[in-house]
Amino acid sequence: MTYDLYIGDQAFSTWSLRGWLMLEKFGLSFNTHLLGLYSGTMQSDLAPLAPARLVPVMQTPEGDVVGETLAMAETLAERHPDAGHWPQDAGLRSAARWLCAEMASGFSALRSECPMQLFHVNEGFHVSDGVRADLDRIETLWAWARSRSGDQGDWLFGEYSLADVFYAPVAARMVGYDLPMTAFASAYCERTISDQAFIAWRTEGLKKTYDPFPYPVTAKTRPWPEVS
Repeated sequence: MTYDLYIGDQAFSTWSLRGWLMLEKFGLSFNTHLLGLYSGTMQSDLAPLAPARLVPVMQTPEGDVVGETLAMAETLAERHPDAGHWPQDAGLRSAARWLCAEMASGFSALRSECPMQLFHVNEGFHVSDGVRADLDRIETLWAWARSRSGDQGDWLFGEYSLADVFYAPVAARMVGYDLPMTAFASAYCERTISDQAFIAWRTEGLKKTYDPFPYPVTAKTRPWPEVS
């Protein structure tokens, strides 16, 4: 049973990262297809997958096309109930769904002002009131998730779940723009970017060069944190 996943550039496409992690981290078999997100061919690349118009897009082994990461997540969790996409505890499952849904619809300031890029760390980034409010909300949700799980395990709800999938690009943004955060959030971000699946994703993204670079770069940058 092999899925097909259609994604954008690994160094920049947050939603593609989420789609990839929800397959990769839960041991599902899939093939990855890179579409022309920045080369101008994405719409023609997606034509065979109509009515899909954004990445990522998943095609099931039976040929059904599924767009939107929330729909992809629920489809995979339904088809693979033993894979562990959601926490086993019903209360934690509800909480994890809440966090994923809020991520999918919220944090507009962080998403617009800090587009994900995995090449370097921007220093001296000006944190607007909107970004600050988003960071405060994210920290509130993360702390609440950990308290709900009794601070067990390494991830938001103890074991790795779709909640961690959905917040992986958020953590990457926070690292990539050197955003202010508590020690707890910093440790979670470090854990996220040190995960072997995330490292593998970033490694693929760095194989491609861009001229010009798609997103603004601050006057001063430093290398992406070394992880092992």
